Amino acid sequence: MISPQQKYQQNQAQTASPDKLLIMLYDGAIRFVKLGIEGIEQKNIEKANTFLCKAQSIIHEFIGTLNFDIPISQNLLQIYEYMLHQLIQANMKKTKGPAEEVLQQLIELRETWVQASAQSRAESTAFAGKTNA
Repeated sequence: MISPQQKYQQNQAQTASPDKLLIMLYDGAIRFVKLGIEGIEQKNIEKANTFLCKAQSIIHEFIGTLNFDIPISQNLLQIYEYMLHQLIQANMKKTKGPAEEVLQQLIELRETWVQASAQSRAESTAFAGKTNA
């Protein structure tokens, strides 16, 4: 049985624009890394493993959607691969330092995408205004 909240979240994901969906994925990755760190702090191996692996899955999704015709994609690939390495290290050694580093990187990248999305919308609005004039 799907709860109303799950139904709402499902609807949000299905109707989101690509930039909104990307930000939602960043939100999920950030939440999962935080929960993984919490698991490490609580010495709850299962919780740490579960949530760090979920964060890795989202990062794999980021990698899978990169468009290598765009020059920045190679740089993003290197960042994402480094994040994966750090999450694996955090999970294997049950140390939160590498996961905290990934958390900070995810937060910074999310903010960058939020700004890029806002700028893109502003430019689209300005362009639409010029074409209607």
